[in-house]
Amino acid sequence: MAHASEPVGTIDPKEAAHFGKMAAEWWDPRGSSALLHQMNPVRLGYIRDQIDHHWQLDEHDRKPLAGRRALDMGSGAGLLAEPLARLGAEITAIDAAPEIIAVARHHAEGQGLTIDYRVGGVETLDGSFDLVTSMEVIEHVTEPRAFVSGLAARLAEGGLLILSTPNRTFRARLMMITLGEGTGRIPKGTHDWDKFLTPDELCAILEEAGLEVLDVTGMAWSPTRGFSLSDDKSLDYFVTARRA
Repeated sequence: MAHASEPVGTIDPKEAAHFGKMAAEWWDPRGSSALLHQMNPVRLGYIRDQIDHHWQLDEHDRKPLAGRRALDMGSGAGLLAEPLARLGAEITAIDAAPEIIAVARHHAEGQGLTIDYRVGGVETLDGSFDLVTSMEVIEHVTEPRAFVSGLAARLAEGGLLILSTPNRTFRARLMMITLGEGTGRIPKGTHDWDKFLTPDELCAILEEAGLEVLDVTGMAWSPTRGFSLSDDKSLDYFVTARRA
C-alpha cells in the first residue's frame, strides 16, 4: 500500500502515447478528435447548469467563474479549458502527453487566453481548486480509486467535482468500440471496455474518497440530434460531487 508521501501513479504510458499521436489534429473538428468537438457543447451546458445551481449564480452572467480556481484534469489540448477560462476561471490544465500540452499552449496563446498548462498526472498536483473537471479520462487511468482520491484532495471546501465517462454496457461497447473505432470515427485502440465504470461503481469510488454525489445525468446520442443530456445513462454519463 502506498503511503501519503508515495502517491500511486495513475498515468498509463501507452494511453499517453496514444493520445499524444493525436495532438496535431486536436483542434480540427473533422480530425481524430471530432467526437470530442461534438460532445463539448453538451459538456459545457452541463457544467454551466451545475455551477449555477451550486453557487446560485446568475445564468446570464458571462463570467460566472470569475475569482474561482478551476482544474481540468486530462485536458487534452484545451477543448474544455479554453471555454472555462472564458467563463472567468483561473485555470490549471493537466495532461499526461507532452505533445498535447505543447499544442494546447500554442492554441491558447493564439486565443489570448491565460491557462496554466502542465504535463503530469493527478499525483503531481498541489493547491486547491473550486471547480475540478475531468471529462472522459478516468477510463484511461491505471488506478481509478487513486485518481479520484487525488482529485478529491485538490477540491477546495465548498468546491465542485464534475466527471464524465462511458458506461460499461453492451451499447457503449457497440457504439464506441465496434462502430466508433471500427469505422474510424474514433481512433482504433482509444477505448478498453473492461476499464469502463458503471454509474454505481463510480459513485461508490467517489463516496470512498469522502465525497457526496449530487447528480448523475446521462449523455445520449442519436443520428438526428447528436449528443444531448438525457436520463439514459447507457452510453455515457456525468457525475457531480462535493465534499461530504
